Amino acid sequence: MQFSLHNQLKKSVAQTIFEALQNTFAESDATVESIYNMIGPTPNPKAGDLAFPCFSFAKQLKSSPVEISKKLHEALGTNSFIEKAQAQGPYLNFFVNASALFKDAFPKIKSEEFFNQNIVENAPKTIVEFSQPNTHKEMHVGHMRNLCLGDALIKIYRYAGVETISTTFPGDVGTHVAKCLWYYTKHNDSQPPKERKGAWLGSLYTKGNNLLEEQKGTPQEEENRKELTEILKQIEKGEGHYYDLWKETKDWSVELMQEVYDWAKVGFDTWYWESDVDSSSVELVKKYYEKGLFVKDDGAIGIDLSEDKLGFCLLLKSDGTGLYATKDLELARRKFEDQHVDHSVYVVDNRQALHFKQVFKTLEKMGFEKAKDCYHLQYEMVELPDGAMSSRKGNIVPIQSLIDQMVAKIENTYLEKYKGEWTQEEIDNTANMIASGAIKFGMNRIDPNKKIVFDMDEWLKLEGESGPYIQYVYARIQSMLSKLNDDVEADYSLLVDPFEKQAMMLINQFNDVVENALKNYKTSLICNYLYDLAKAFNQFYANCPVAKAGEPGLVGARRDLSIACAETLKKGLALLGVEAPNRM
Repeated sequence: MQFSLHNQLKKSVAQTIFEALQNTFAESDATVESIYNMIGPTPNPKAGDLAFPCFSFAKQLKSSPVEISKKLHEALGTNSFIEKAQAQGPYLNFFVNASALFKDAFPKIKSEEFFNQNIVENAPKTIVEFSQPNTHKEMHVGHMRNLCLGDALIKIYRYAGVETISTTFPGDVGTHVAKCLWYYTKHNDSQPPKERKGAWLGSLYTKGNNLLEEQKGTPQEEENRKELTEILKQIEKGEGHYYDLWKETKDWSVELMQEVYDWAKVGFDTWYWESDVDSSSVELVKKYYEKGLFVKDDGAIGIDLSEDKLGFCLLLKSDGTGLYATKDLELARRKFEDQHVDHSVYVVDNRQALHFKQVFKTLEKMGFEKAKDCYHLQYEMVELPDGAMSSRKGNIVPIQSLIDQMVAKIENTYLEKYKGEWTQEEIDNTANMIASGAIKFGMNRIDPNKKIVFDMDEWLKLEGESGPYIQYVYARIQSMLSKLNDDVEADYSLLVDPFEKQAMMLINQFNDVVENALKNYKTSLICNYLYDLAKAFNQFYANCPVAKAGEPGLVGARRDLSIACAETLKKGLALLGVEAPNRM
């Protein structure tokens, strides 16, 4: 993936360094682009705002990094964005002219030009598969990490200029479905509820699984196994009582999924179903078995990947039925052929790491050219404070119950004082925005490689690194701006306070953070950035009065800086799928 030189400040500084290199070291083969990619913020603001390391030039220029830095400093031309430069050891450090930077940046932020740049050039068309819930189970808080991570990744891709397709692959066939339907027909005495039938099905699955476990080792176990097999066979053949019941109950589960997706404002461009690829995936494996790629043992078919240190990948069981790997082989082929994409991302938890390594390696051995363009974005699981969740055991926090609890808590804790002043519709909408912000920010805030411990009270706090905190800072800025005069002309030359500069430098880094999040598949970088910017605004606001700044030009300049902070916070939240309420 190739990235553009989208940061105007870094691009301008890179050009200045390039010219100094050309004038001082004729043998240098550095380009503006290579220099741009080496410039970064200094660890210590007192040493400068931007740093350019000279280590990589030492061998070619036959000079020490310290000497190169010194000579480049002497050869630097003028740059309106730079107040001064310093050669500090092997680094060339730059102090940015804050007023010049903001004078250039604010019109672009206000017109949204700043947020409408293509960060990626010649972007590969990408498909992202995420949120793969099973039908006949209830979606719980653990599913939200996948949903929030995948949706944020897609929004980041699209913001950066990458054509992106979103897709989901729910599990609508398999043993879990058989267990649910078995219990429904054999042991359930109650009638389906009028609402949220999908959640009711999930409870039947848990009861069915527990009963089957209890009856293991009894004469009933063999009868149960035969019944489960019959259910699966009818679904596969597409006929029979269980097949009809499967179609009806699957719709109940999809309704529940869609209710969650609608609330989260997440959509998919296309849906794939396990049942759609069931038969064709089996035929695909048989085809490559006939070609001699796969091997058979006791009636089962698979591929030996021991030379690749991936063990044996089973593809067809002895009864002729496929497994998850079987379906993923066919699904991979369909994605690339149906959607004409160049890159395929799978957002699936890290328990499936070996599975995807086996699938991608098998695709490669099948001669599938796009195998190299498949990527498994792994993430750790979500746990409750008292441990892991399990639908089988029934110790989950259902999404719908969680949403109801969070909305009620927000209305009673934060919005109760506005009853009578706000309409109930605005209270309800704001409560849902805050609940959504808490969940989406919380699920994206933690590095994908680390576990999340879900704690509703912590995630709803208006201080600390939380979605509601960022939303509150945005709303606070809107409240302040509503009391200011829009007609006051700004004088950006008056922006000289370190807290003003800190906020401006962070705003200017927004697209750099998006680029890094995209490069590393880490939406957590957006969350970290938003928290830093929100803190920086609060420090600026506490130390630099806006309405009471005194001189009208300074009032206008600080007003515009506040607008820029708010717009950047809003855009950053939007990348996470979070709305920014104007008041809360």
